Amino acid sequence: MMDVIHPAKSCILKVWQQDDGVYLKQEESLIRICPQTETAIRISYTDREEFCQEQGKEYEKPQKNLLWNWIDRQNETIVATERVSIRVDKATGSVRYLDGAGTVLGKERAKESRMLEKFEIYETVENENLEVKEIVTADGVKRKISGGDKVFSRYGYRTRTYFDFEPEEILLGLGQNENGDWNLRNTTQYIHQANRKIGIPMLISSRGYGILLSTQSASLFTENKAGAYLQTEADYYLDYYFLGGGDMFQVIRDFRRITGKAAMLPKWAYGYIQSQERYESEDEILAIADEFQRRDIGVDCLVLDWMSWPDGLWGQKSFDSSRFPDPSAMIETLHKKGIHFMLSIWPNMSSTTADYKEFAEKKLLFTGTEIYNAFKEEGRQLYWQQVEAKLACHGIDGWWADSSEPITPEWEHVIEPEAGQAYKEYVQDSFAVMPPEKANAYGMYHAKTIWDGQRHRYSQKRVVNLTRSGWAGSQRYGTIMWSGDIAASWDCLKNQVCAGLQYAASGMLYWTLDIGAFFVKKGRQWYWNGEFDKGMEDPAYRELYIRWMEYAAFLPVFRAHGTDVRREPWALGEAGTPFYEAAAECIKGRYLLLPYLYSQVAMACKYDRMFMRPLVFEFPEDETVGSISDQYMLGDSLLICPIVNPGGKRLVYLPTGADWYDWNTSKFYAGGQWIETEMPLEQIPVFVRAGSVIPTQEPGANTADMKDKDIILRIYPGCDGHGVLYEDAGDGYDYEKGDYCITNLFWNEKDQKISWESSGNVQYRLGKLKYISMKEGM
Repeated sequence: MMDVIHPAKSCILKVWQQDDGVYLKQEESLIRICPQTETAIRISYTDREEFCQEQGKEYEKPQKNLLWNWIDRQNETIVATERVSIRVDKATGSVRYLDGAGTVLGKERAKESRMLEKFEIYETVENENLEVKEIVTADGVKRKISGGDKVFSRYGYRTRTYFDFEPEEILLGLGQNENGDWNLRNTTQYIHQANRKIGIPMLISSRGYGILLSTQSASLFTENKAGAYLQTEADYYLDYYFLGGGDMFQVIRDFRRITGKAAMLPKWAYGYIQSQERYESEDEILAIADEFQRRDIGVDCLVLDWMSWPDGLWGQKSFDSSRFPDPSAMIETLHKKGIHFMLSIWPNMSSTTADYKEFAEKKLLFTGTEIYNAFKEEGRQLYWQQVEAKLACHGIDGWWADSSEPITPEWEHVIEPEAGQAYKEYVQDSFAVMPPEKANAYGMYHAKTIWDGQRHRYSQKRVVNLTRSGWAGSQRYGTIMWSGDIAASWDCLKNQVCAGLQYAASGMLYWTLDIGAFFVKKGRQWYWNGEFDKGMEDPAYRELYIRWMEYAAFLPVFRAHGTDVRREPWALGEAGTPFYEAAAECIKGRYLLLPYLYSQVAMACKYDRMFMRPLVFEFPEDETVGSISDQYMLGDSLLICPIVNPGGKRLVYLPTGADWYDWNTSKFYAGGQWIETEMPLEQIPVFVRAGSVIPTQEPGANTADMKDKDIILRIYPGCDGHGVLYEDAGDGYDYEKGDYCITNLFWNEKDQKISWESSGNVQYRLGKLKYISMKEGM
């Protein structure tokens, strides 16, 4: 008979404090409990004698002068701050998480809650035996290693942590998925990067706690009859952060305190951004700018998509002189109109380019690929040097770091791969060329390239980086994520609303999408899956486009982009026609709200708050909101309810804990009820929390045109209320030094009076403050 190999005993043999935390020794493993903030504690587990410093080194160090204590009892060891505690069962090593009142928020499985699997990591050798094949995708030609020699490099660990969740518990987060999953209970979620997927290693519970993995590797979450666990594919040891406090907003604050504060974008980035696949010349871009101004439609940025480079030189960081003879003059002309310019750049460069050859000579490419190594400081510096020498020097205002998840095996298929297959292929392909411990975070390191380079060279120009992939920490590098090359359908639009809220629940701030979807028509490949072969000639697509645009106008960043059809507002028809007028009205509405949007984002950056808020965050006592994934709060005051079906009708839920005004009509509604709405083409349901004071402004041609216009406060009475107006230079980083003005706005319901108080640098309080009551009938 076979001899059984018994597992190592999990009971705690020894407990002691050392430097940053409490250590607990098991027979063959070591547990470390390290308080980070008043409400965040790090839990680590290894089968080695010490913990490698590489794991989690991108995260912030523990809060200075943090008060915490620990108690070692016969049956348990307790590590506690004033607001949370970790209790370790000494018989099993499993932990429970409690708030300051002693209420259990969450817990690991009662026994065998953690597992490690050691494996060998091999690196591909770049020699004569290396086999590389080229695959043509809609994202360009990709190189893929198909064979070659490998050498042993080091050991890594696959880790798994089991959890016990309460029956009523709702789980959100883990980044952006495109399939409409809301409550992640009893699902499998693959946490990796793809064209339409952004993995973020943050799970948040409706019970007011979160689990943040320190991993930068591919990961997954699953819950089924056998249990629930988080698994990472390649780490130095098992490691995660418990983020507690009993409040979902506090979890987000701790996420940012650990992974980094979100950076402010320049004010123009919150205006309307016009893009399409693709503008082909300097003349076309200037003509588009003139047309916006001729039609009196607001726009703050025009975007040049891929192939700005000379023909055949994919990824070369230079302009094709035949189509862009004078980029500096083009951009200066746009600037004189108050319009900014964004350019697409890629992490891969064709082997025919001078940029590639420079990277190859310095051995700063991943083996067998045309992708630069962003994990190395030298690679990041060289990339920016090339950007600066040939692109940034012309005055470019924003970057579109496209394909920042350069490993996308799912796009090699004609038939869409099953989710598990796509994950397996991603792990396999990324392991072949990148350090597996970091492969999922490539987009973050690529963003750091742009951030460090621009901050050093252009300190008075805030970084704007529209990018398709990121990681926990990307928010500190001026990144805006977008949802990738999605396809046009009503189902897709509905799923996008859910996707954006999952992304926000993962702790991230800036998110947007392609208005009307990237692919409009039906193609051969699985991803080219639009439902409107006639494009803008089809009134059904124009209706979908307008509803998509109206939703996007209430996102952190408002941007049109896509292929198959033109994307300018006049592509919907001529002035005076319904779809054109609806688009123009939508853009005008965005600029009307600009002071509110800018103020709310500033508060989110300054105080680690959220901008897009799932209703379960804002109204945790209302049981109805837990299942709602197609409505959300935008900032403190606005309830956004996108139209996600043709015809303009939808049911709207008005949460308890507040009363509400219809933004479009000022009609008053009591909270805690469902109402049926039917909206005209130019409107979607938007409601304002009673007691709100919302700063607005007369719309202009762009943010520069609105600089000195009066601020008009819209007052929504019903209870005492508060609003905020944030103002600064609109660009540059002096705001980090406190160079801004905050005006707190107070509504006194009893006296029916508005008052305000400004603090900080009051030179930014330029326009007059006016106010109007939005009480129904006034």
